[in-house]
Amino acid sequence: MGYKIVIIDDDENIKLSVSEALKNESFDIETYDNGYDGYHGVIDNLPDLIILDIKMPRMDGMEVLKKLREKTDTPVIMLTSKEEEEDELSSFKIGADDYIKKPFSLNLLIARVKTIIRRSNSTLGNGNPKNKEDLSNIINKGFLKLDKNQHTCFWKDTPLSLTITEFLILLCLVERVGHIKTRNQLIDYAYGTMSSADDRMIDTHIKRLRKKFKEIDDGFDKIETMYGLGYRYKE
Repeated sequence: MGYKIVIIDDDENIKLSVSEALKNESFDIETYDNGYDGYHGVIDNLPDLIILDIKMPRMDGMEVLKKLREKTDTPVIMLTSKEEEEDELSSFKIGADDYIKKPFSLNLLIARVKTIIRRSNSTLGNGNPKNKEDLSNIINKGFLKLDKNQHTCFWKDTPLSLTITEFLILLCLVERVGHIKTRNQLIDYAYGTMSSADDRMIDTHIKRLRKKFKEIDDGFDKIETMYGLGYRYKE
C-alpha cells in the first residue's frame, strides 16, 4: 500500500502486536514509546495516520493530540481504556478522528485503519483540479467552498483546517442543503456503517466545526440543530 502509520504507545506488547499486524497488511510502520518523542518524530515527517495512546510518560496522548492539531489535520486514532470515557469525548473536542477501547481485537483495529485511510483517499486528490471531472468535486454554497479532491474548506475565501471526520460531516450536510440529517446518517457517512461511534461524538464534532467557522466569522449560523431530529445546513 505504501501508507505510513505511526504508533505512539508505551505498552511494548501492544506496540509490537499492532506493528506486526499492520505490517502484514503492507503498511509502513514507525513506533515511539512516549508522547514527547512521538510528537517530534511525527512533526518532522508526517505519516498518513497516527495511532495514539492516551496514558503515556513525558507527554500524554491528549497533549500530543492538542499540539498536533495546532500544526496538522493528519488522521488520529486514540487508544483508550474502558474507564477513560470522558477522555474519549475530550479527544474528539481536540480533534481525534476515531478511538478504540482497550482491550481490542487486531482485526477491529485493522478495519478502522483501512476505513480512515480509504476516507482520506476519497477526499484527497492528486494535484489541482484542471478538468471538468476534477471541477465537479468543487462545491460552492454561498460563502462556503469545499473541494472534495483536495480536502479543503474555505469560508469567505479564508481556509479552515478540518480533520477528515469534520470534513465528511460538513460535506454530508452541504450535499443536501436544507435537508435534515440524523445523527445516525452522519455517523454512517463519516465513519461507515460498521462503526461504534455514537451521538455524542457527532455532537462534539459539530461543536468543533461551529467553533472553527466562528473563529473566522462570529456571525456564522449555517449549521442548525433540529432538536430531536439531527442537524441541517441552512439555505
